[in-house]
Amino acid sequence: MVCWEIMLSKGQEWDWLGDPFYRVQTLLLLFIVCGVGLVYREMRIANPLINFRTLADRNLRSCCIIIFCAFGVLYANTTTLPSLLQTLFGYDATTSGLVLSPAGIGSVMVLFLVGMLLTRGVDARYLMAAGLVTMGIGNYWMSQMNLGIGPWDVVWPRVVVIAGLSMLFAPLNVAAFFYIPREMRGAAVGLLALLRNEGGSVGTSVAQTIQERREQFHALRLNEKLDPLNPAVNQFAEQGQAFFLQHTGDGPLSQQMTWRALENLRNQQASSLAYFDVFWALAVLAALLVFLVLLMRRSVAEKGAHVAAE
Repeated sequence: MVCWEIMLSKGQEWDWLGDPFYRVQTLLLLFIVCGVGLVYREMRIANPLINFRTLADRNLRSCCIIIFCAFGVLYANTTTLPSLLQTLFGYDATTSGLVLSPAGIGSVMVLFLVGMLLTRGVDARYLMAAGLVTMGIGNYWMSQMNLGIGPWDVVWPRVVVIAGLSMLFAPLNVAAFFYIPREMRGAAVGLLALLRNEGGSVGTSVAQTIQERREQFHALRLNEKLDPLNPAVNQFAEQGQAFFLQHTGDGPLSQQMTWRALENLRNQQASSLAYFDVFWALAVLAALLVFLVLLMRRSVAEKGAHVAAE
């Protein structure tokens, strides 16, 4: 697991499998070998530290994948959005936190509603599917933003994302352990918690990788249109040189400042498109997880049962 964490944290910096010093390749090989050895050993002893036998239940198996990916989406969204606001909109850390904070109020309200529905006999699968769809809608909404939006244009999509996650966690706990024998539930809880935490690490690293790679892609695509044959570029150059010449009185310097302004504008647009691509990818992932819900068996909490989620 240490190899896995280091690889995720440093993979983009070391160029992943293109690392000329073979650090990423070595970490990946160690992780695979040790992971296979772990599974082999845990399946051969009576009281394993991680009981993989619980994955024989298809509900728990699906829930493990969903919780892993859902926490990946949560952490990816939670790290990408403040970075977007502080990098491109000029928000400070406090303002970014204020923009994200209203989602917590909606989360508490949704948790109460979901708890009531579960205790009234609503199938947990329906609530899980609704949560995943809602989470996907919120991320897709974010992917359609632009650089001309205000704070409230960010608040509401974030509220939708967190509301979807709140609709997911309590039903997932019901569905995951519904068919697990009582003596094996402790092992199932440990496995689910492990995958939940690892999902957050994966989501953070993958979001950063997507953002950096897509920023390079969009910068190259925008460069294809920034040439002297583009009338808009010529008009920008003329107006920019006239503006800076008026303030500096230096012709060559004003031309240089104009091209620098155009470069900054290109970088800003490429970066924004990259951030929005991250949200689009998260929306697609959330939508795909709905198909896992279709593989699960019916899970209805018993009347009066205590329903809880971390």
